[in-house]
Amino acid sequence: MAKVAIWSFPTRVLFGDGAAAETGNEAKRLGVTKALLVTDKGVVATGLLAPVAEALRKAGISVATFDGVDSNPVEKNVEDGVRAYRESGAELIVAVGGGSPLDVGKIIRLRARPGVHERPLVEYDDATGGDAYITPNVPPMLALPTTAGTGSEVGRSGVVTLDANHRKTVIFSPHLMPTAAILDPELTLTMPARTTAATGFDALTHCLEAFVALGDHPMADAIALGGLGLVAANLARAVASPTDLGARGAMMKAAMMGAVAFQKGLGACHSLAHPLSNLCALHHGLANALCLPAVVDFNGETVEARLGEAARAFGVKPSSRALSARLRELRAELGLPDSLRAAGVRPEQIDPLADGAIEDACHRLNPRPCTRADLFALYQASM
Repeated sequence: MAKVAIWSFPTRVLFGDGAAAETGNEAKRLGVTKALLVTDKGVVATGLLAPVAEALRKAGISVATFDGVDSNPVEKNVEDGVRAYRESGAELIVAVGGGSPLDVGKIIRLRARPGVHERPLVEYDDATGGDAYITPNVPPMLALPTTAGTGSEVGRSGVVTLDANHRKTVIFSPHLMPTAAILDPELTLTMPARTTAATGFDALTHCLEAFVALGDHPMADAIALGGLGLVAANLARAVASPTDLGARGAMMKAAMMGAVAFQKGLGACHSLAHPLSNLCALHHGLANALCLPAVVDFNGETVEARLGEAARAFGVKPSSRALSARLRELRAELGLPDSLRAAGVRPEQIDPLADGAIEDACHRLNPRPCTRADLFALYQASM
């Protein structure tokens, strides 16, 4: 096993080939004896969960498993996970998988302790100030990503579709940030090329939208630009050469950096992407990939200089038009569809999609203000 690096920014992060073997030691540091593994059936089927469970058992930690997380998580996944946590007597959550298990793990964490955080989940919606109700009274959590996209392993939020509003809802608080993240490039080796491409575009979108979002956050800006450089240099390599651990590791870093950066905010692309997952069952990263070039064109008149800086990371002329063209080229190089229509979205779906997009909070920090008509037009431009 290569040497494992340990960073703190502010999450404790373990990074390196084979780092998953440190899961048991990290659990022991927290003084717990029982853990609930939160994952999905796909992760279990790939065999990725077994070595994590074994590392915990070797450290004297007893393990229970909850694998009932959907690809687009819903409230029932959280309820079932909370039941599994309480019935197992767990003291620690270890979430393993892509963004969905990691997000659900955080929200199970919110609900895990009886008598704490008992409000309906919709009341914790970040868009309505629900973060004010979230306290530090949550169990510890370790996060082990098996994809390189969401960066949820270092993020402060979980995203889940709730029964009360039937839309993807962000539940956000610094108290939900995982206690430690374990980034092991070997856990991403089973990702198919299309998933590698789609999740990589998610990391790209996080970095780019954070960089141009409204607000002043120089640290987030610098991290976002660094993440864009890693994506530009490594995403195509990771897709073309899936066993390239250097490229895989670089994309894990980029995903983590994107999630750190978007504490500054996201933008219109994410408001477009969230309803595409809810209403059309599109993978979130793919939805971002299909909408991002049109959003770059839309934002060009407002933040041309910023988009020019981002374009330099991709080695093209420093302009929004050159950047959007390069993003379309990259999408094609990675084998992703070239439009929403090619991904199965129908023109008659645009109207309800626009209704969902305007209700999504992400566009509020887009550098160019968005009306419903603007979001409708961006869907049309992406068709």
